[in-house]
Amino acid sequence: MQESRGTAFVTGAAGGMGRAISRALVDSGRRVVLADRDEQGVRDLAAELGPASHALALDICDAAAVDSCLERVPPDFATIDVLINNAGHDIGGRKRFDIGSADDWSAIIETNLIGTMRVTRAILPGMVARNRGDVVTMGSISALRYVPDMAPYSASKAGVHMLSDIIRGELAETAIRVTEIMPGLTRTGIIAARYRGDQEETRRYFDQFRMALDPEDVARCILFAIDQPPHVQMAQMVVLPVNRW
Repeated sequence: MQESRGTAFVTGAAGGMGRAISRALVDSGRRVVLADRDEQGVRDLAAELGPASHALALDICDAAAVDSCLERVPPDFATIDVLINNAGHDIGGRKRFDIGSADDWSAIIETNLIGTMRVTRAILPGMVARNRGDVVTMGSISALRYVPDMAPYSASKAGVHMLSDIIRGELAETAIRVTEIMPGLTRTGIIAARYRGDQEETRRYFDQFRMALDPEDVARCILFAIDQPPHVQMAQMVVLPVNRW
C-alpha cells in the first residue's frame, strides 16, 4: 500500500454517494473511516476497500455516540485530516408542507443539519489544535433554489449552507479549509428512500428530469477541492447536470 496522504472521515459511507466518495479517497492514497448507521453496509464496504479503510457503526443523531466516535477507531485512523459530512436523507419528502408528517420533517432536520453539526463539532477541535484540515459538507442546490414541496429538506440544506459559511469565517485565520458541495439531482439511494422503497415512483421521478449526476461526479469534485494547494480554498461548488440551471 502506498504511503498514506492522511485520514478522512466519511458519514453516510454505506450509501451510493458515500461509497463513491470513500472509494475515491482510498484510491487517492488516503485512509478512510467509513461511518454509517448501516453497520453491515460499512463492514461490506471496508472488506471491499481493504486495510486503508475502517468501518464504524455510527448514527449521527446519537449525541453520545458522535461525541465518542474517535475513541472507537484504531489509533492510525484517529487523526482526521478530512471530514466529509455526507450523511442525509429526505424520507417522506416531496410533499406540501401541511400534508407531510411532522415527524418526517423533524427527522430530516435532525439528520441533515443537527447531525452534521454534531459530527463537525466532534472532529473540528482536533483540526484546530493541529491547524490543518478540510471540512467538506454535502449541501444541495436546494439551499439556493426555491422548489415547492421541498420545505424540510431545503431548510436543512439552507442551514448547512449558513453553517459552512459561518465556520469558514470563524476559521479564516487558520489553515483549515471549509468546502460546501452543492449538487443538483444525483442518482443515489436518497430518492428511493424518500419514497420508502417505491421503485416505480423513484423511476418516474428521475425520468421527468431526463439527466442526473452520478455519485462519482460528486466524488471527483471533492477530490479536486481537497487536492488544491494549501492556500487555495474551494469555498462553494455548485455541480449540476447540463440540462439544469
